[in-house]
Amino acid sequence: MTLPQRAIPSTGEPLPILGLGTWQVLDLPPALCAERAPVVRELFRSGGTLLDSSPMYGRSEACAGELLRDLGLRDRAFVATKVWTTGRAEGEAQLQRSLELFGGDRLDLVQVHNIVDLSTQLATLRRWQSHGRVRYVGVTHYAPSAHAQMAAVLRRERLDFVQLDYAADDRSAERELLPLAQQRGIAVLVNRPFGGGALLRRLAARPQPPVARELQCASWAQLLLKFVLAHPAVTCAIPATGDVAHLSENIAAAAGLLPDRAQCEAIAAAVA
Repeated sequence: MTLPQRAIPSTGEPLPILGLGTWQVLDLPPALCAERAPVVRELFRSGGTLLDSSPMYGRSEACAGELLRDLGLRDRAFVATKVWTTGRAEGEAQLQRSLELFGGDRLDLVQVHNIVDLSTQLATLRRWQSHGRVRYVGVTHYAPSAHAQMAAVLRRERLDFVQLDYAADDRSAERELLPLAQQRGIAVLVNRPFGGGALLRRLAARPQPPVARELQCASWAQLLLKFVLAHPAVTCAIPATGDVAHLSENIAAAAGLLPDRAQCEAIAAAVA
């Protein structure tokens, strides 16, 4: 089963619609890092390429870099990470460290995390981009309370990507950020498509709604992921998992039927 792709609006480059988040999942000591090799291998076997990490995720960057090198996948990977600090020197140092951990001569995407010290870090990223050390530039934020601020950034800045939370129980991004990203030609990465895990735990005891059968979903996780991927502004979802079976389940959902608007509303209603 091969993952579909969607174009990055700023360049037209195709990107698989499912990637792998690494928060907690790859924050492992060196002796345990290899245990995640089957997950990364399966993602690439199915056509996935994007790994999203951050300096704030402990050893996730280091472990991701080790796995990509050991599996011979670094040249095929779309490496996304973040800068999350203040000051030009600190930002440069953080970027250099990320580059060393992942290996290679460039990072595919660097995002200013939580838009901290935005003007300084964006200026640095644009310098790196002009020198070919960063391919794409973006911003992230996890909190709906920051959406108005994020919208102002998306209107003001020339960006390639925005990363945000979006799920069937958290649709706040639909009001402004997703339409704005689509209008401005900004690719969208969605983290926490399962509501950070709490939503799945809450739904575990509930039977799936009839729309699950229509969409050939075997689990709530597949239904929730399809809801997110159905939005036309979404470029790629990046759920985190260290379990090959869960990843395979996600891949099957991403590669299968996606809901129309009425089916999305039925999913949201079932979740509410």
